[in-house]
Parts: sequence; structure tokens; C-alpha cells
Amino acid sequence: MKKDIILAGVGGQGILSIATVIGQAALAEGWYLKQAEVHGMSQRGGEVQSHLRISTEPIWSDLIPQGKADLILSLEPLEALRYLPWLAEDGCVVTSSVPFRNIDNYPDIDDVYAAVRACPKHVLLDTDAIVKEANAPAQAANMVLLGAAIPMLGVEPEIMKSALQKVFARKSEAVVETNIRAMEAGYNHAKCPSL
Repeated sequence: MKKDIILAGVGGQGILSIATVIGQAALAEGWYLKQAEVHGMSQRGGEVQSHLRISTEPIWSDLIPQGKADLILSLEPLEALRYLPWLAEDGCVVTSSVPFRNIDNYPDIDDVYAAVRACPKHVLLDTDAIVKEANAPAQAANMVLLGAAIPMLGVEPEIMKSALQKVFARKSEAVVETNIRAMEAGYNHAKCPSL
């Protein structure tokens, strides 16, 4: 088993938290993992992306070649499009439909959605609505997105839940439970078939 994942979004959306939880789950499974450092602006509002590779076999490089990513996981729909050249032919895009309009010439959102929907395998989620439905704060939108990606990662939901608990344990039980609710809500809304 091997999954090459591009994580994309805007600074402050929780890309590193997603990577940490997936990494913890991979370690719990006894898998190998490599993550390239996050590239982009380290401030709120700047473009951020990272390569995350998990596998049952040793991984030699932390960078994913163009055309080889199994999954693009994005917290911003335009950022998902930026990394389509990395997507494998049978890869899946899982993205929030909620735009973060941090540029003056942000394209028409319907055109962005159409480009995402042109991918044969895609999940386009209104993370804002789902996080509210889960009675979680807006900051938990990243866990909604992670939950939606679970079927594509080859990790059992309970393993991912346990990983999330370990990652957020230093915060509080309330934070852990809020993020679990958000992740479960995303998982229940996902429609993309397993890779």
C-alpha cells in the first residue's frame, strides 16, 4: 500500500494538523512515512502546500513527482486546482468548497467548482456548513476535510480517531471531542469511492 498526498490550503487553515494526524495514524499502522516541509507563506493568508507519503514499503523521496499524487487534500478550492498537475490519472481531489478570497483577482467560484468537478474522482464539501452541523468551531474545518479523506487513505476510521486523540491530547478533552465530531461529520459526508 502506498498513498502520495498533496496537502494544500492557506496559512492558518490547519494543514500541519492534518499532516500530523495522518502521520500518527500511519505510524500506528506500522507504515513508513515521509513529509516534505511545508512550502509557502508561514503567515495567515499565504499559500501553503506539503507533500505527505505513506506506505507499507520504504519511501526513498519526500517529494511527489508530477502526475503521481493519489490524493489532493485542500482546504481551499482554488489551491486544489493549483496542484492538479501532480494528480495521478486515477487520483482523487478532496477539497472544501469554501473560498478564501485573499487575492483581488480570485476567479469566478463556479468556474473553480467546474474544474474540480472535471476530475473523475472528487469530493467537494461545504466545510463551513458541516462544521456547524457538527456543533464544532470553524477551526475544525480541517478535521472535516480529513474525515472526508479517510476512505481514500486506507486507514480505518478508528485508527484515525485514535491518532487525532494522541495529537490533540495536550490541549483538552473538549478540543479532542470537538475535532472528533468534525472528523466524523466529514467522513459521513464523503462521496468519493476508495482509491
